Amino acid sequence: MRLVLMILQGLAAAVMLALPAAAAVEKVTDLVHERAVAELAETLPDNGRIEINLAEGVVTEGAFIQEFWMDPNSGQFIANVVSEFGEVDRVWGLAVMTVEVPVPSRRLLPDEIVQAADLHMVALPLQRLGAFAINDPADLVGQQVRRMLVAGRPVPRQSVIAPLVIVRGEKIKIVLRHGGLALSATGRAMEDAHKGQILRVVNLSSNKTISAVATGAGIVEVDQ
Repeated sequence: MRLVLMILQGLAAAVMLALPAAAAVEKVTDLVHERAVAELAETLPDNGRIEINLAEGVVTEGAFIQEFWMDPNSGQFIANVVSEFGEVDRVWGLAVMTVEVPVPSRRLLPDEIVQAADLHMVALPLQRLGAFAINDPADLVGQQVRRMLVAGRPVPRQSVIAPLVIVRGEKIKIVLRHGGLALSATGRAMEDAHKGQILRVVNLSSNKTISAVATGAGIVEVDQ
């Protein structure tokens, strides 16, 4: 009897060793996220991320994804998820690409200069952002508002401009550069100008109108 018991115990141990170990279980959202990142790698911005939203009622854990289909434009996906016991379940849902973008904390009116304190970062779906939305706060701070900016909304690039450094009618300093020499004269601006913009100015010493480049606040340069 004792010998029979030992034989049965040995057989049971052999059967247990012969059984395949259950595969490691992961969250389906993690499995899908890995596949979605691979699918959207070319279109995902450096500061973007992907959020996975599963449909209600689908399995939430699995060992691996056997097959995966995804529409890059809409983010809709379907996946066949294999469980730890080898069963296959179909799941579906939406992969949403989000991007951290700066938005105004308050309404900003035309001619205001955007300050760092006027902005905060929010994560928004990439599909909701226009092609010209600014996603780097460094591209906004110090800019002049051209069109009213609404609090909490992404800022289109065309809604801000570099601030004016020359205002029409104001007295300015004209710097004339010739080789290594630099001469200066007083002038008057005939039009507004941003840094780097060409404008017409009047040299008050000669009363001549010339073209110059705005280089800073109240300063223009003429190269000869």
